[in-house]
Amino acid sequence: MIGQDGGVPIPPLRRQPVQRRSTERLGRILDACAELLDEISYEELSTRAVAERANVPIGSVYRFFSNKRAMAEALAHRNLDEYAARITRRLAASEPGPDNGPDSGPDNGPGSGPDGGGGWREAMDVVVDEYLAMKRGAPGFALIEFGNPVPATAQPQQPNHLVADRLRMLLADRLASGGPDGAGDSGGAGDTAGDEAAEERLRVAFLLAVETADALLRLAFRVDPEGDPAIVAETKELLRAYLARVLD
Repeated sequence: MIGQDGGVPIPPLRRQPVQRRSTERLGRILDACAELLDEISYEELSTRAVAERANVPIGSVYRFFSNKRAMAEALAHRNLDEYAARITRRLAASEPGPDNGPDSGPDNGPGSGPDGGGGWREAMDVVVDEYLAMKRGAPGFALIEFGNPVPATAQPQQPNHLVADRLRMLLADRLASGGPDGAGDSGGAGDTAGDEAAEERLRVAFLLAVETADALLRLAFRVDPEGDPAIVAETKELLRAYLARVLD
């Protein structure tokens, strides 16, 4: 299945909730899964424990999920949806409007939006800040994040590819106004090859940025349980400097 953004696969459920009561029950199951992952390891997690925490029959869990891995995958996807929603709300709040004057953005230099907003630089700071907020406070996020934990002998998934693609689509408007030529401008119908090359370069740049930020922010949380401020600040500077090669 494809998500509403057109590019992120949704982990299949054994049965899609149709009625509101079923949707609420699914939400309680995922909430219980997230809460338990703050208390126990993934290896200790069980569908029975989730059912007990959610106060639902074990059959309700198996109605949606074949095993705990499928449940964790659904939680990871919900985390990505929530992450995207938080970024969207933050960026919308920073746009000029009745309550936000044209000078409300923190960055009016290169990479700023034409309306005086912060452009892609502000957007990337928001991307990091909202990740930090979820890392510090979202139930179960510290363990699951956007991908399912696997044993050391298993083949890892590639959740950062999904994160990079989602962010690139989410920030398309800001990216288009990032540089003098506009990173998202098509350049005319006759330049299809050039457009495809530019899009591929942007895709690779976002993937590298996400992979780099992931590694550095994990380091920040190893150094300090709340995320070392100096490493976080340097991560933001590194992202700005690297992406400027593509977006300015």
